[in-house]
Amino acid sequence: MSQFGGPNDFYASGPTDTSYNFDVPEFGQELNFQSFDNTQPSVPPNFDTPYSNAPNQGLGGFYDPTAYTDNVYGQDKSFKQAGAAGAAAPGNEFDDEPPLLEELGINPNHIFQKTLAVLNPLRGTDQQILQDTDMAGPLVFCLTLGGILLLSGKVTFSYIYGIGVMGCIFFYCLLSLMVTRSQVTFGAVASVLGYCLLPMVVLSGINILITIQGTLGLIVSGIAIFWCAISASKLFATAFSMDHQQLLIAYPCAVLYGGFALITIY
Repeated sequence: MSQFGGPNDFYASGPTDTSYNFDVPEFGQELNFQSFDNTQPSVPPNFDTPYSNAPNQGLGGFYDPTAYTDNVYGQDKSFKQAGAAGAAAPGNEFDDEPPLLEELGINPNHIFQKTLAVLNPLRGTDQQILQDTDMAGPLVFCLTLGGILLLSGKVTFSYIYGIGVMGCIFFYCLLSLMVTRSQVTFGAVASVLGYCLLPMVVLSGINILITIQGTLGLIVSGIAIFWCAISASKLFATAFSMDHQQLLIAYPCAVLYGGFALITIY
């Protein structure tokens, strides 16, 4: 510390050696650098080779070029199939629906068959058709009878429905006691009695054209009552398997339709 007196003594101490030597020192041997052959034979890629047979080296163990292609294609295919099914669903839904008359319980074929059975009591009819609880025909015949009587100046809708309901209850109880081979239903009884009201509708139509309150009226009314009774008893005997009991059930039927004949004539 004593040889430098002040802060400027270091710079004034004299010239310094500014020469630098960048020569490589000699170690007594030459430096030999090893060369590597980085040329590899060019092999064309084979895209037909499945991924499972490819060597597991480099990124081959982590990258699968077919991992997402098949999945995306499968999702797109399933989406298109679901869309096609959804587009076809409304048409199939409406095609599978039953007809409107069938949903309402109206079978035109059964109505036609029962009407023919009433018009021709000697005609054979299927038992299943007669056991059908079809009320479309009876309602039409009751309304037609009331409408024709209304044209004659007779308001008899309440009488028609009153006698009809009481008659159905009576015959249901009677047939339940008489029938042993099959089950009696109230709907089938009401359907048969309603369809057999057709001759009374014809009688009321004749009453509009001519007056049937004399001897001619009694004859025509008797024919209509006999027609209704025979038709109803035949249909009851066929529907409920009442062998040799048609005459027993014909008499109550004649009494019931006699009441409708009185309404029609008087």
